[in-house]
Amino acid sequence: MPLKNSPAPKEIIQRAFPGISSLEIEELLQRSQVKNYSPNTTLCQEDKLETTFYIILDGKVDVTKTINQVEQRHLTSLDAGHFFGEMALIHNAPRAATVKTQGPVTVLEIEKQDFDRVLQRSSTIAMAMVREISNRLRENDEMAIEDLKMRANELAQAYQKLAEQELTRREFLANVAHELRTPLMTAGGFLQFMQKGLVPDNKKDATIETVARNIQQITTLVNDILFLQEMDLILPKFQAVDMAQIAKEAQEAIQDKAAAQFITLHINRPARLANVSGDPKSLERALLALLDNAIKFSPGGGQVTIHLREEDGYVAVAVEDQGIGIEQERVPRIFDRFYHLERSGDNLFSGIGLGLSITQQVIKQHNGRLTVQSEPRKGSIFTIWLKAIRVIL
Repeated sequence: MPLKNSPAPKEIIQRAFPGISSLEIEELLQRSQVKNYSPNTTLCQEDKLETTFYIILDGKVDVTKTINQVEQRHLTSLDAGHFFGEMALIHNAPRAATVKTQGPVTVLEIEKQDFDRVLQRSSTIAMAMVREISNRLRENDEMAIEDLKMRANELAQAYQKLAEQELTRREFLANVAHELRTPLMTAGGFLQFMQKGLVPDNKKDATIETVARNIQQITTLVNDILFLQEMDLILPKFQAVDMAQIAKEAQEAIQDKAAAQFITLHINRPARLANVSGDPKSLERALLALLDNAIKFSPGGGQVTIHLREEDGYVAVAVEDQGIGIEQERVPRIFDRFYHLERSGDNLFSGIGLGLSITQQVIKQHNGRLTVQSEPRKGSIFTIWLKAIRVIL
């Protein structure tokens, strides 16, 4: 029987098939069954061969369809007076969608062979079926067109990304060639001068220093590339790490480079700071990359500060500079491998764009996050966030 306070089956049938005669209503009722279903019951299953036609007497159902074998898309909701399952009655094909009850539902069920007899004698029901099927086919066409538009947009975005990656790859090869060629030619040229005895004794030390500096530049570049490759293949072993000690060691390691660019380095830290779980060498490498970036993009000198603090269960390590800053439209790309800024105003910058990507990769492996705040001509703040750990005594 229908649920309490629901319309009588005759009213629902008249609503579903306007103009149907009393005799046709009686015949439908005689050949059908009234059934009640509980919430979240599947009445029709997509891709299944089923032969039942449903008229909803009371309650609501949801109609969904699987898109691209993964996504469950909600097509519509049906309530009293609507019917479904008609395609299985007029065409021997699997269900095109899944129908589930939202809550308690009462339906009038008619099997295919019984409905066929009624349909053959009733032009009113036949026309109502044609109208409903036409509407649903149109809705399906609109959904298919919308789906095609979405897929076309996704393909266009994928193509654009591939094109950008190819451009980045070419730029990377050109940058690597340039970054290697310059120090190689410089070191090679000075070594030839020394081999031929063309370097005066009073300039030999300076010449050796120049060769050593250029070889170190080559070594650093190669090590950065290899480091990124190793990070993709090898997961480091974690231990308790004191980020204040890491900051101190990173400051000492890059002190000479900062002084050469008239930059002073400072560390601000609290009296006590929790440890983090991580690999000390990788974390120092990540922090060094941020410091190197801060120094490089502070052509006017100034101050670079490492701020350490605890906040909301995290240890935050922030590197603040007073350099050229970053335009907002460039921020989403600065962590991409091989993306780098060549010029800002009259300032030229070397490098191949590995520093920030190294930092980001390290922090991801440590289940942390890397944030940036920046304003053009006012400087930047890059902050590493790592989960704090406490030693329980």
